[in-house]
Amino acid sequence: MIMTLKEMVSDNQKVKFVYYKLNQLWYETENGFRFPVPIDDTGDGVFKAEDKAILFMRYIRKHIKYLEDAKAI
Repeated sequence: MIMTLKEMVSDNQKVKFVYYKLNQLWYETENGFRFPVPIDDTGDGVFKAEDKAILFMRYIRKHIKYLEDAKAI
């Protein structure tokens, strides 16, 4: 079961950079949820190897929705 967004970003949870593939930076939350950050959506932002999960909430939310929609098919 996929954890909720709130569970993934609460209590100072962190994300870590895992790899880059096909114009996406892939990060992983402390609980093992992997999600992409599209390069064309980064602008001039700084993406660290490790950061607060709350800062990536937008991307985590999008990937949760993507996975839920894929299950519905």
